Amino acid sequence: MSTSNGDALRAVYTDLDGTDFSAGRALLHSAGFEVDFLDSLDAETIVAGAADASALLVGYATITRSMIERMPSIKVIALMSMGFNHVDVDAATEHGIWVTTIVGAATEEVATHALTLALHLTRGVNFSQLAVVFDRWNDRDTLVQPRLSECTLGLMGLGRIGMKFAELARPLFGEIIGYDPFIPDTDETRERFAAAGVRRVDADTVRSSSDVLSLHLPLTVDTANMVDASFLRAMKPLSYLINVSRGGLVDSSALRDALDSGHLAGAGLDVLDVEPPTSEHPLLGHPRALITPHIAYFSERSEAEYVRMQAQNVVSWALNGTPDTPLVPLTAPSLSTH
Repeated sequence: MSTSNGDALRAVYTDLDGTDFSAGRALLHSAGFEVDFLDSLDAETIVAGAADASALLVGYATITRSMIERMPSIKVIALMSMGFNHVDVDAATEHGIWVTTIVGAATEEVATHALTLALHLTRGVNFSQLAVVFDRWNDRDTLVQPRLSECTLGLMGLGRIGMKFAELARPLFGEIIGYDPFIPDTDETRERFAAAGVRRVDADTVRSSSDVLSLHLPLTVDTANMVDASFLRAMKPLSYLINVSRGGLVDSSALRDALDSGHLAGAGLDVLDVEPPTSEHPLLGHPRALITPHIAYFSERSEAEYVRMQAQNVVSWALNGTPDTPLVPLTAPSLSTH
């Protein structure tokens, strides 16, 4: 496969944080791409390395408007995540560049991790384990352990992961309620939520009525720091917050205050606003904060799927003019091959 002037198509990986991308490289090679790996988050290195490339495959690198404007040959930016806040999507779209995300590769893993955090917190597993280690066998005075069948699970975000969490949690919780500002209220969606045992409510209701509140929203201008001091004050006393979505949804200092005051019984977080956190991070080491290192997505199967689906988006664009899971549909064709 080649461009209109006969040159081979070129794909460039920016960074993959130790991920084995050999399967993706093989898939791209089989479609006729030359493949390079920059192993860099540096903007200038990426811009220089992407010269004459058609596809940019991104791990955690930030891709800004300025960078996009200096990479005129790029036609598709393929991300290895569902999140897209590290790419200026508006700038890419204005320049006719496809931006693709990974859809469904780790739905089960992330939903299972959210349930694991919820169970761990509500059963006081971490507290109890430390009590054994530090010879406080009967120290239960500050432990809050609700009966789940009498609890309400609240979901902010009713996409694939939120609904999978609902499916897993339905036999355990007394009620599941949910809010999603992006899904239209239609007969079809109402039937789907009812069949899943999810009662759709407004944002104020899910926030104030949930014993366990789990976040499943993308990070956008509108959702950044949405869980602030005001949001947390409106949550049900002695409730729990779960976040397996994006760390930037939560104001960490405000959450620390809510935990310190005892208003919240605990928080289970797989994502933070700063990753990895510094030693001064307000939530690091807090006895009521259960933090895992952004691994909710991870399994042997899902890691392989992320690599494959990222490369397949580029291959599908090259073969058909349209990637499999574009974030924004483009009206003008961006296919540069014959």
